Amino acid sequence: MNAPTNHQILIHNGKPAFAVIPYAEYLKLVERTDGRPDEEVTLPHEVVKMSTLGGMSLIRAWREHLGLTQEEVARRMGITQSAYAKIEGGKTQPRMTTCKRLAAAMGVEWEQLME
Repeated sequence: MNAPTNHQILIHNGKPAFAVIPYAEYLKLVERTDGRPDEEVTLPHEVVKMSTLGGMSLIRAWREHLGLTQEEVARRMGITQSAYAKIEGGKTQPRMTTCKRLAAAMGVEWEQLME
């Protein structure tokens, strides 16, 4: 006797084309590493406008949109204002750990800071 299977493979033109799996398994596959479902990252229109039309880095656009000063964000990150200014300058993409600390300091998702 065969054990019941929860998976089904759909064949198209003689080749596997799709796999049908239980919804609970699908949700586990698409979860992000932080446990939240994988969602599309969005940005406020004002942030996009400041970044693209205003020529600002995305980090600076977020900071100004949130009404924060460089000093405030730097204090929240535990770094100096001059160190923060280098991050905001936008000449290089900050490391992932820095990006996550920055996002936490601003109260946004780290993915929203990635250009």
